[in-house]
Amino acid sequence: MTCESCGMSIEAGPYCQHCVDAKGDLKQFEETYTRFVQWATKDGTEPTEAEAKTRVYMRSMPAWKNHPSLRE
Repeated sequence: MTCESCGMSIEAGPYCQHCVDAKGDLKQFEETYTRFVQWATKDGTEPTEAEAKTRVYMRSMPAWKNHPSLRE
């Protein structure tokens, strides 16, 4: 199984431990988006390119594919 938010391998449930808050609810879009962009820039990718790649990736994830912030 994979996390429906980030794609990380998980054993059970729809989301991994990194994508939920202390109550077990999916974290807010903005927080997740920022985390993904930060991760994408660690290899030297420019922020604007990291943002574009993050938007493409998040559109492919079940948790975010219909989020209004990702509409083209």
